[in-house]
Amino acid sequence: MISKLIPAFAAIATLSIAASIAAPVNYTLPEETATLKPGPNLEVVQNNCTACHSPDYIKTQPQGEKFKKDFWQAEVTKMIKVYGAPIDDADVGKIVEYLTATY
Repeated sequence: MISKLIPAFAAIATLSIAASIAAPVNYTLPEETATLKPGPNLEVVQNNCTACHSPDYIKTQPQGEKFKKDFWQAEVTKMIKVYGAPIDDADVGKIVEYLTATY
């Protein structure tokens, strides 16, 4: 019985030693170059949306007339319900208004 446990103990010891000598990796992120377009409620969008993602994410969403208010309402709702974005109910309409008018 003990002979069956020896390989397990050896593996645990090896992993423990490897974990103790592992060093964290440090790197510097590049400066953010993307900006949001001027529009109504820009500050509300900056305060809510860019806490989680770059303005580039907004720019890569589909654009055109069929991707207006209903599309942006669904996207903001998804950010809240699926991804847990901490957006106040009072800001939702302002964000949708900005996105609809600007993108």
